[in-house]
Amino acid sequence: MTQTIPTKDKRTLDVHEAGDPAGFPVLFHHGTPAAGLPYEPHAELAREQGIRLIGYDRPGYGASTRAKNRRVEDCVADVTEIADALRLERFAMWGISGGGPHALACAALCDDRLKAVASLAAVAPFGADGLDWLEGMGEDNHVEFGKALDGEEALRGFCEPLAKEMIAADPEALAQVIASLLGPADQAVLTGAFAEYLHECDAHGLASGVDGWIDDDFAFIEPWGFELGEISRPVLLLHGEDDRFVPVSHGHWLAARVPDVDARIDPADGHLTLFERRMREVNAWLLSHS
Repeated sequence: MTQTIPTKDKRTLDVHEAGDPAGFPVLFHHGTPAAGLPYEPHAELAREQGIRLIGYDRPGYGASTRAKNRRVEDCVADVTEIADALRLERFAMWGISGGGPHALACAALCDDRLKAVASLAAVAPFGADGLDWLEGMGEDNHVEFGKALDGEEALRGFCEPLAKEMIAADPEALAQVIASLLGPADQAVLTGAFAEYLHECDAHGLASGVDGWIDDDFAFIEPWGFELGEISRPVLLLHGEDDRFVPVSHGHWLAARVPDVDARIDPADGHLTLFERRMREVNAWLLSHS
């Protein structure tokens, strides 16, 4: 089920729901680029575990109105609008990859309705002390963030042709398009229904252009608008050691700075494997803090 929610600043957000309508609400922040469409195996798992699964397209993705120059912290206002519109009295959330910093922003800044947060393969702040931010990323990400540092025109020139290639590719060929980002573990899962889902998210999220993708990248390399030390609610952090989208060094850096974090860094995981294999564990942890 999809509905459009208006915001106080006259934008709209597309919100997608699946799982158990009467279950405990869990909102998720999608990766970059992608969309907030629920993955059917996640929807089935949510029904089994008693979770009302809620995704949304960040501004500039899908039909959600662009919010140019948004910062990571700005997602808190959007999540609050969604929670108000859906009349959520309490909820939890997770975010993966580019959605991870947004989940952490909510962990720091949301109101007391938010009970717990899981961060999966999140990128760390750009320019973080003691972290070589690009070290260990696949070639495509080196190029992408180099273009981001050169400004919007350069980044748009990178994202637009790649978006067309991603959308035009057969789902099974998606692995070839992003080959530099895939270690063995991620290559093994990027097939079948999962590849079809990622392709669907790319097609949906980028159907009207790459504004959301561009704004995400700039949000990551600019100040996020909050400090990790402000987080006072439970946080689960998952990261894989063979992650070439967001290197495990980011996970270690965040784990050392998020207060009282439950950090689980696994040598058997990559990046995509967390989404494909670890959601039962994530849901159970979130439910334990509901």
